[in-house]
This record gives sequence, structure tokens and C-alpha cells, in this order.
Amino acid sequence: MSRVLGTLVYARQNLSPYGGMRVLMLHRKKEPNKGLWVAPGGKVEMHESPLECAIRELREETGLTSHRMVLRGLVTEVSPREDYQWLLFIYVTDDAEGELIACNEGHLAWVDVGAVPLLPIPAADAIFFPRIIHDGGPLYQARYTYDADLYLVQVEEFGLEEDRVRQGEQGTGSFGRWRP
Repeated sequence: MSRVLGTLVYARQNLSPYGGMRVLMLHRKKEPNKGLWVAPGGKVEMHESPLECAIRELREETGLTSHRMVLRGLVTEVSPREDYQWLLFIYVTDDAEGELIACNEGHLAWVDVGAVPLLPIPAADAIFFPRIIHDGGPLYQARYTYDADLYLVQVEEFGLEEDRVRQGEQGTGSFGRWRP
């Protein structure tokens, strides 16, 4: 069983010095996560670090460049399936610049940060997004456990004031389903 290393990049835009922030999201038109909104990102290649992957994926999928990314989350996703073992490095950047390009993975859009949880997003993203999108606080660390049908059944969060475990109901997909 091998673990896939992946990255997600939340590019933020501050609209004014008085608040209001947008984040770049991708409405996927193909699997995985077809029809859902996600952050740009992808798999770490053999020769690169997670940070190098995040910079590359942001450029390839959006046309934007960034010189300062902050690691805000580290999420392990496990399941009984050998083909679904992930370690995700989740970055946030405020200095993305350039012109958006057409993305073959889906439609890119700047979305108000407060509206992201209202969008159709993967179950795991709905849990970690509010914990990583704002500055401050510790690095978000968690293990998300899926069943063989890729329903999220347990979330273990570490390094918070106290470690937390949330259990979904077996077989109900109470956290939602990742769509392979």
C-alpha cells in the first residue's frame, strides 16, 4: 500500500483594508470530485517537494504565480482501499499574481470566503476549510478515515486545545462521500 502525496492551494484576495476576502476555487468538470468546488492542487511528483508542487499546480491550473505560500494544514486520508491513501499538504497564499487562464479541470472563480461552506464541496474540505483559511492558530493536523465505499466515517484532529475525534454513523455517509 503506498500513500499519494498531494497539495491544495487556497489563493486569497483581500478586497479592502476593512475586511472582505475572496478565495480562488475550481468547479470541477471531471472526476475526481466532478461537480464539486475545490482548491487548485495535485499530486507531488517524484523530484519535487510539496511546496514546489503547490507552486507548480497553482501555475498550471490557474496561470497565477506565488512566491509566498504558508503551510496551514496536513491531512492524512486513509481507507481500507489500497488505491485511496493520501497525505495532503494544504497551503494558503496572499500574493498570487497574474491573469487567470482557462483550466481543463473545470471553471475557476473568486468566491467570498464566507460563501465557500455553502457551495457543494467535498465532505473533508467542509471540515478543514474554516480551520485553515484564516491566519493564526496552529497548523491544522488531522486523519480522515473513509470506509471501502469512500464515505468519510471518522475525523481525528490533532494539535488543537484538545485532540478531537468525530465519528460518522457506519454506512450512512453522515460526513458525506468522496466521489471517485
